[in-house]
Amino acid sequence: MMLSRKHLNENLLRAEYAVRGSIVLRAQELELQGKKIIYCNIGNPQALGQRPLTYLRQILSLIEYPELMKQQATDDLYPKDVLAKAQSILERHPHGSGAYTQSTGIPFIREAVAQFIRDRDGIPADSDRVILTDGASKGAQAVLLALLREKNDGFMIPIPQYPLYSASIAMYNGKQIGYYLDEANRWQLNEAALTESLHESKPQGIHPVGIAVINPGNPTGAVLSYDNIKMVIQFARRHDLCIIADEVYQENVYDPDSKFYSFAKVMHDLDVKDVPLFSLHSASKGFLGECGHRGGYLELRNISSEISAEFVKLQSINLCANVVGQLTTYLMVSPPKMGEESYPLYIKEKNKILSALKNKAEILKIGINEVEGLSLDLPQGAMYAFVKVELPAEKGANVEKMKEADRMQYEAQRDSDYCMSLLEETGICVVPGSGFGQLPGTFHFRTTFLPPQNEIEELVLKLKTFHENYVKKESVLS
Repeated sequence: MMLSRKHLNENLLRAEYAVRGSIVLRAQELELQGKKIIYCNIGNPQALGQRPLTYLRQILSLIEYPELMKQQATDDLYPKDVLAKAQSILERHPHGSGAYTQSTGIPFIREAVAQFIRDRDGIPADSDRVILTDGASKGAQAVLLALLREKNDGFMIPIPQYPLYSASIAMYNGKQIGYYLDEANRWQLNEAALTESLHESKPQGIHPVGIAVINPGNPTGAVLSYDNIKMVIQFARRHDLCIIADEVYQENVYDPDSKFYSFAKVMHDLDVKDVPLFSLHSASKGFLGECGHRGGYLELRNISSEISAEFVKLQSINLCANVVGQLTTYLMVSPPKMGEESYPLYIKEKNKILSALKNKAEILKIGINEVEGLSLDLPQGAMYAFVKVELPAEKGANVEKMKEADRMQYEAQRDSDYCMSLLEETGICVVPGSGFGQLPGTFHFRTTFLPPQNEIEELVLKLKTFHENYVKKESVLS
């Protein structure tokens, strides 16, 4: 039998993931043909030139091949604290990186994660409520799979959103309840918009079970204020919702007037103990950029032992997270301390990465706002910018009279055409705003500011020329 689409799970067919969609496939084709491509479609730092941190790679090399420790006496390859840490890891986990671990992860690493949370927030944290995962994505999917019990169960997700959420909800046969972020207020959450989206879902027979929040934001780069997080927690409490707090960019805050607050801290400050909270963090993002190692954790808070056991069972089905990813997560939450030999280089490399990201965000913001028809608030954090694009109305297109589904398809095609043309003419690969969701009648694209600074400067110049020419051509056709 030859398989066709009709043989596949309909939930899989419904799922979409624009970050690696048709525009990226075309970019890869053009690259094979010799065209220079500036990949701004995905948060993949090391693929775009970010160097891995020396400390992390030194320790991983020793864990993967302990024989290197024997060469240290003659070659002097590693700082003393690196050797000591690697030896300590192997003493507590003598099987190394090639054997399965406990389903929830290596115990001392889970305790290190709990200590990281205690130190970060000044609140209690329980290592028995920490599960090590293959990146934050697997943690988010575990929560969605567990909570979407009935076909009419729905999860509130931000619009614009990271399409992991919409795709996973589709695959688990749940319902998406989109809530619009407030673009006029630097993409903070808006209580009126939350309430409206919830009320609109109920006549459709949707039963809301949770809300996902990304902070700092993807694709917006927004950093949520303390009061905004407080509002979300109180909203979730009123409506009996669980919360997924996607906090993988917490190290990436560039705006001096902004500060990262975890949902766990704000919830503790409010003494809220009846709102289940699932917090995510990852070694892929931040300044580590270790996407390929697929390390992360899921922390469960305000849940019973009975529910925790079910999440452990779910993780057990996959045996455990990959061990190198677990070790990478350990090094993320337990970096070298002041006074240790590796500390100065670690801090230098960390600050260099974050400083470069801040500079490139500013270059992008200034350059884009100089182009008539493009606008961008300076990203406060993360590694993305959600650029607003003004396109002339198309001749004969009466958008106001279109059915909602037809209008969404029409608008998605317009911003997809814009991004495909941008790729074909300039080699700049970005993702259409429709892949993340956007207010009806608006157009955006998401770009990272991860490429080297000279490529960001080149991108701004090419984008200006392209946009001006594109609008002229569209205006003539209109």
